[in-house]
Amino acid sequence: MNNKELKSFLDEKVVQYNTLDFIESDPVQIPHLFSLKEDIEIAGFLSATIAWGNRKMIIKNSHKMMDMMGNSPYDFVMSHSENDLERLESFVHRTFNGQDFASFIKGLQHIYKNHGGLEAVFARHQEQHSMQKSISEFKKLFFDTSPDNYRDELGKQIEHQKRTQKHISDPMNGSAAKRINMYLRWMCRQDKKGVDLGIWKSISPALLSCPLDVHSGNVARKLGLLIRKQNDGKAVAELDLKLRELDPLDPVKYDFALFGLGVFEGF
Repeated sequence: MNNKELKSFLDEKVVQYNTLDFIESDPVQIPHLFSLKEDIEIAGFLSATIAWGNRKMIIKNSHKMMDMMGNSPYDFVMSHSENDLERLESFVHRTFNGQDFASFIKGLQHIYKNHGGLEAVFARHQEQHSMQKSISEFKKLFFDTSPDNYRDELGKQIEHQKRTQKHISDPMNGSAAKRINMYLRWMCRQDKKGVDLGIWKSISPALLSCPLDVHSGNVARKLGLLIRKQNDGKAVAELDLKLRELDPLDPVKYDFALFGLGVFEGF
């Protein structure tokens, strides 16, 4: 296929899969449960964090996370007690456990209390053509344990296990950062079909990157959009260039096409 034929084919697949029906089998349904901006972005962040493995289990455990926070994630983040955090210890999704969950709650409280919230932090370091540096800087801030920058309401330094840091990927270290890129799609993409929520107006959808995984990567290679064999940060950058050629204003819409072709059609 030439570029015109490829764009036409992929645009048709976007129309096919970027529909409300997509929500039923995808973890994007979790932030759709809420109406308060902060609830939406926290619910989305936590469910995107555990979005690897079996999709039904991802959705089930994401609902469990919401239940454990009383289905009021922002209120829980801002006003939890130590006893509340202890009740999270039973949670587990693959390698993400209750201690990780509690550390993420503390990290989120830090972001909202001291740095203006998730949107403000991600928007702060956006570059002209990419959000990858912003993701890297977000991770540094989220796990910052320096005495000056990261203390709880009692002035006590918040600690976390080093293993917890692996649950947020860093594109500057070569990661594809699939889950964070997916989260940014949910929050920033102005979706006229009602799937992506598009509640963050300070970040242009033109800057977003495709959430590259085994499915979208394999389809992209078969279509000639991607040459690199590894699904890593360099592959994301390569795919970015191709998708921006097809639609410079909304390149990440093609995630629906690539994912749908791979997961639902076995392309």
